[in-house]
Amino acid sequence: MAREAKKDPNELTVEQKLKTLFQLQTMLSKIDEIKTLRGELPLEVQDLEDEIAGLSTRIDKIKAEVDELKAAIAGKKVEIETAKASVEKYKSQQDNVRNNREYDFLTKEIEFQTLEIELCEKRIKEYSADKEEKEGEVVKNEQVLDERKKDLEQKKGELDEIISETKQEEEKLRDKAKDLETKIEPRLLQSFKRIRKNSRNGLGIVYVQRDACGGCFNKIPPQRQLDIRSRKKVIVCEYCGRIMIDPELAGVQIEHKAEEAPAPTTKRAIRRKSAE
Repeated sequence: MAREAKKDPNELTVEQKLKTLFQLQTMLSKIDEIKTLRGELPLEVQDLEDEIAGLSTRIDKIKAEVDELKAAIAGKKVEIETAKASVEKYKSQQDNVRNNREYDFLTKEIEFQTLEIELCEKRIKEYSADKEEKEGEVVKNEQVLDERKKDLEQKKGELDEIISETKQEEEKLRDKAKDLETKIEPRLLQSFKRIRKNSRNGLGIVYVQRDACGGCFNKIPPQRQLDIRSRKKVIVCEYCGRIMIDPELAGVQIEHKAEEAPAPTTKRAIRRKSAE
């Protein structure tokens, strides 16, 4: 037996299009419920990952600054040793000077090298203070980093648990949704997705509830309700822009209250009532 050819979405009646669209909405709403179940966990995980990356970068930067300060301190210590050696050399040369001019020159050099030693020692103290402060920052940031890593591990565990519980169901729903999308003409599907994206609750198609739009709950005029029930064209709410269908097409049973018969208004009925 030959396989039945897949029906072109454009060949479907308006009623069939609306019914398929509502089925798609049902699938997507269930997927939204699963996402809601996960709550803010994906965002919290992403925020923690970003914070951890930022802390790691900051720690690496501070450590690099500490290394620079250590190198600067070592350089100043070398300068001090060089200056001390120069002082000793100039002092020994003073013992063998031939005139006052040479002696004064060596004295000035000794004073200069002594000042260089004092300046280097001052710089070493400044660099050491900066180094200690930055090392303290590293310790604090590493403590925060460890805490954030623990938080991330916990949040990821919670998220993975929820995903593992809902993954199979979500995949089935997505497969069904994709299959339904192939049965809807592209232009209508695009409009539906645009409406759904702009809706806070993700509803792109709703059914009439108590003479009102099921999305924004604004009243719908009786004539427009008749047009919706006729299922001859796609009708959108003039307030929120959502596509509207009648409850019966959505598979919703609406209980109607039995209406009481109006009181008789003919002259004969009035006379009969008066006689009674």
